[in-house]
Amino acid sequence: MRLGFSISGHRDAASAVAVARLAEDAGFDTVWITEDYCERGAFALAGAIAAVTGRIRVGIGVVNPWTRHPALIAMELASLEEVSGGRAVLGLGASNSRWMTDRLGIPFDRPIGRLAEAVDVIRAMMTGERADFRGEHFRVSAGLAFTPPRRTPPIVLGVKGRRALALAAERADGLLLSILSSAPYVASVRERVGPGVELAAYVALSAGPDARAARDLLRPMVATYLGVHGDHEITRTAGLDAELCAAFRAGWLADAPRADLVDDALLDLFAAVGTVEDAAASLGRLASAGLDVAVVRDAPDLDPEHVMRTAVLALGG
Repeated sequence: MRLGFSISGHRDAASAVAVARLAEDAGFDTVWITEDYCERGAFALAGAIAAVTGRIRVGIGVVNPWTRHPALIAMELASLEEVSGGRAVLGLGASNSRWMTDRLGIPFDRPIGRLAEAVDVIRAMMTGERADFRGEHFRVSAGLAFTPPRRTPPIVLGVKGRRALALAAERADGLLLSILSSAPYVASVRERVGPGVELAAYVALSAGPDARAARDLLRPMVATYLGVHGDHEITRTAGLDAELCAAFRAGWLADAPRADLVDDALLDLFAAVGTVEDAAASLGRLASAGLDVAVVRDAPDLDPEHVMRTAVLALGG
């Protein structure tokens, strides 16, 4: 299993670039730039990072075909490919109605079909040839004004529903799984998508000589994202019952995450936490379940260099 690092959108641009250089120096496989609204723009940061690194893959994790038309995504991806010398990885996601409709006023309908068509449009345009596409959601008759360094850069899907996972197995080069993807969930996804799809997942990591402090640091975050997921395949596959999921969901909706419900067993299930040996055991379970890349989650209040060193140690480096 390899390591990636996810740069928090709460970091300013200069800090993000510095962290990416640290990740490259530490031997990480990929640096991922998130684009949560309304934080820093992923492609602008990715370009800056690509310009000052030379080996590490630069991943967009993730953008969607609602706020960006697929032709625009292809244009930005091709430009990032030029800046990086062919190191870009595009992550696409379906987003959600809470952001698209409730907050941005964009109609959110038939997300899986729209995502599938977006993949097809982007792939067609990245060939450097004119794309003539007529779908239910997108109609494109255009081509890039230049040929990208690679005509088939990897496209991964950041999705978690059953239909979306099936789409990824059919059309994508990889999957970027959500934070709190447990080993049982990773194993279930691997079984469905087969061996040919690269599996990456965001992983929360906190480890050190004071195991209790390391665990306590992650309880609020784990409670928050268990509330975000709620009663979902991610939590059900991990063994959580509907009543506990509902309690986490209610806490999140009330802006009062139920950290009091996150015991050590839940932490061990959903995060790499405790001593370095505990974190190593968690990463080992994910690798055995079929995970290819553990994308360590960044937090602006933590020292990223320390987190990276800990991750490398936990992986056996």
